[in-house]
Amino acid sequence: MVQRKLDPPVHTLRELYDVPRVAAMLNVTENFVRRLVAKRGIPFFKVGKFIRFDPVELGQWLDHRRVDVLR
Repeated sequence: MVQRKLDPPVHTLRELYDVPRVAAMLNVTENFVRRLVAKRGIPFFKVGKFIRFDPVELGQWLDHRRVDVLR
């Protein structure tokens, strides 16, 4: 039996957003974003003492909050 050596997983690093950028993107205040973080209402990372957001996860989070139009 031939045993193949598996390559380690490759992690691609994406740019992470900070609180001011997310606040500007959502057109809300930075305090509002910080309240969402405190309530665990938005996906985020802690990098040391800094709060960072993955733009892909943020987009998914927004998509799940979409409200359909009633006709």
